[in-house]
Amino acid sequence: MSVVMQTNWRSLAQSLQPRNQAFIGGKFVDALSGRTFPTYNPATGQLITQIAACDAADVDKAVQVARRAFDSGIWRDLKPTERKAILLRWSQLIREHLEELALLETLDTGKPIKESVSVDVPSCASAIQWYAECIDKLYDEVAPNGPSSLVLVTREPIGVVAAVVPWNYPLIISSWKIGPALAAGNSLILKPAEQSTLSALKLAELAQQAGIPDGVFNVVPGLGPEAGQAIGLHPDIDAVLFTGSTEVGRKFLEYSARSNLKRVGLELGGKSPHIVTKDADLEKAAMYVAYAIWYNMGQTCNAGSRLIVHRSIKDQLFELMRPWARRLYPGDPLEPTTELGALISAEHCDRVKYYIELGQQEGARVAFGGRQILQETGGWFLEPTVLENVHNDMRVAREEIFGPVLVAIEYNELEEAVAIANDSEYGLAAAVWCRDITQAHLVARQLRAGTVWINAFDHTSINAPFGGYKQSGHGRDKSLHAFDKVTELKTTWVELH
Repeated sequence: MSVVMQTNWRSLAQSLQPRNQAFIGGKFVDALSGRTFPTYNPATGQLITQIAACDAADVDKAVQVARRAFDSGIWRDLKPTERKAILLRWSQLIREHLEELALLETLDTGKPIKESVSVDVPSCASAIQWYAECIDKLYDEVAPNGPSSLVLVTREPIGVVAAVVPWNYPLIISSWKIGPALAAGNSLILKPAEQSTLSALKLAELAQQAGIPDGVFNVVPGLGPEAGQAIGLHPDIDAVLFTGSTEVGRKFLEYSARSNLKRVGLELGGKSPHIVTKDADLEKAAMYVAYAIWYNMGQTCNAGSRLIVHRSIKDQLFELMRPWARRLYPGDPLEPTTELGALISAEHCDRVKYYIELGQQEGARVAFGGRQILQETGGWFLEPTVLENVHNDMRVAREEIFGPVLVAIEYNELEEAVAIANDSEYGLAAAVWCRDITQAHLVARQLRAGTVWINAFDHTSINAPFGGYKQSGHGRDKSLHAFDKVTELKTTWVELH
C-alpha cells in the first residue's frame, strides 16, 4: 500500500508545527523588525501560520554571514568528496522526511498530496543527489597552447548566490538552484515566494542536520518588494537565480544594473504551443494536451496553454479531451485520489476568471469548463477550461494566464501553424504531434523554444537543460549547464620557457 494511501493526512496536518522563522547563519530567527505575514491554505482559505517578514536589514545580515562562510573556505575548500557526502546526506534526509515535506507543500500550495508525495519531494531529493554526484566528476581544462606554456582553465564558485523561487513548485525549483550552487562551493540565500515558505524552512532544518556549515545555506522569507528587491540591489551578492514572471525578471535585470552588475539567471513565463497535425495520434495527443494545461491547475511556466490544431480534427480532439476534463477535476488536496487541487490564492483565482471573461469579450467561446467551483470549502478552485474560436492576436492567446485555461487556435497549413506558434514574446517550450517523424523533426527545428517535445509533453530529466528563448529568460536550470550560472572561468597562464 502506497504512502499516500496509508497515511492519515488530516491527522498529520493537525499535529504539524511548521517552522515560521528565517534561517540565517545556522539559526532560526525572527525578522529584525519583528514583523510577520500570513500564509493561507489555498484549499480552505484558512490561515496556516504567520511567517517572519524579512526586509533589507535581514537580507544584509544573511549576505554578511554567507560572505563570511564563503571567504573562510569552510565549504568552498572542502574536498569534493566531502561536499558530495554532505549533500548526499541531505538528499537522504529529504527522503526520510517525505511525509512532512509533502504535507507542508500541499497545505501551502493547494496541490494534491499524491503529487507532493510522488513527484515534488522525490524530485527535490533526486536533484540535490544528482548535483552531489557531479562534484567529483567535473574536470577542468588545459588549453592546447604548445610546449612553451601551460594554460589552465578552471571553474571556480562565483561567491554568494541568491535564489528567488516561485510558489508553484517550491521544492522542485528550489532544488534546481540549490544543487548546482552548493555543489560548486558557493554560499546560498534562498528567498521562497511569500505564498509558499514552509517547505523551504524544513529544507533548512534538514540541511543543518546533514552537516552543511552555518552560513552556507540560508532562507530569508519575505515579500517581493521588500526582501526580493533587497536581494536584487545588494552590492555583495554575486548572482541571482530567479524563476517567476517576466515582469519581475525585468526588475532583477534593473536591480543588477543599478547595483554591482551581479549575474542574473532568469527562467520566466511561457505560452507554450501544441501543434497537432492531421495525422497525429489523437487519443495520445488528447491525454497529453489535457495534462499539459490542467496539471497543477495550469500553474506551470511551461504549461501547454495554446492548442494549435488543424481545422479538420479540432472537434474530434475536443471529444477525446472531454473525459480527461471530467477525470482531472479539482477536489480536496488531502484526499489521496484527488487529481487537481486549488489555485494558489483568491487574487489569483479572480485573475484567471478575468481572463476567461476577457476571452469571451474578445470573441472566444467556452467549449467546456470555465466555472469556479467548491466555494463552500473556502478554497479557490476552477474547472478545467477550454476556449475555442481564439485568434492569436487576442490577449488570451498572448498573455500568460497561469491557470487551467487552454486556448484553441485552428489552422489550415502547417507553415501557418509554425508561424502562429512562433508569434509570441515567449519561447519556453512547445510540442509537435505528428506521426510523420521527419515532418515533426523539421517543424521542431523551426520552433523558437528552449524545449520541444515530439509526440509527448513535459517529459523531463535532471540531466536535460531547461530554460527559454526570448522573454522566457536566459540561462538554463538542470543538467551540467546549470553550473554556468554559478561559476566563473579562470585562465591561469604559466610560462615555461
